[in-house]
Amino acid sequence: MPAHDVPLGTLARLRYGFGLIRKSPLAFTIRRCPYCGPSLFVWLGPAATDVRCIGCSAGVVQLGIGWALREHFRALGKCDVCELSSRGALVGYLRRKARSVATSEYFADVALGTLHNGVRCEDVQQLTYASASFDLVTHTEVLEHVPDDARAMAELLRVLRPGGAMIFTVPMHEGEHTVERARRQADGTIEYLLEPVYHLDLLRPDGILAFRDYGLDILERLRAAGFVDARILAPSRRLAWLGGSRVIAARKPS
Repeated sequence: MPAHDVPLGTLARLRYGFGLIRKSPLAFTIRRCPYCGPSLFVWLGPAATDVRCIGCSAGVVQLGIGWALREHFRALGKCDVCELSSRGALVGYLRRKARSVATSEYFADVALGTLHNGVRCEDVQQLTYASASFDLVTHTEVLEHVPDDARAMAELLRVLRPGGAMIFTVPMHEGEHTVERARRQADGTIEYLLEPVYHLDLLRPDGILAFRDYGLDILERLRAAGFVDARILAPSRRLAWLGGSRVIAARKPS
């Protein structure tokens, strides 16, 4: 188990996060983390998105999906889970709580379904998992970086068992319609429809291209892919002090 996935005691979390506190945060507070339990949270900048739990380094997005899992999906011990990343607080929590967890990353030059430095390579547009392999699929800030998100949603539906759930996040604006920023051509080149935007990514120093900015119509996209009960979950009351975090849930028909 990677070091950052090891459950930490209160004193160990304090030592781990002391360096963060010294990076001139604007404020800090004690709250309950869905992954760590009682912990210190620090603001490393002026926005709610700059909040970090010092125990597990979870930010607003991971905190939101963590509370959504605790409040809306409590039977993890009986579930086989697919998570579209291989590290972080969410992965550690799933490894501790779920019956099994399949994790992965996408590496452009690695054969799908094989290991790269111990991490399985998967492309969400063409997953190598067998159909009906999982009870739950989770992912954070992934679909906006996928050239063909309709194909990705269809693949995620395929690998879910009947009645299985998907809980995830994507960056969303307040408008109704998704704004397409770029698209991949048949020859593999990228056509930029708007000024390119790259999001930070630990595996890619130059960042990762955002193909779209999602609007509320993401729920319609999920329904078009075959999901049912697609909805935006109400932010956890425990996260009200963070300004809330949008988490999306959908289900495969039984």
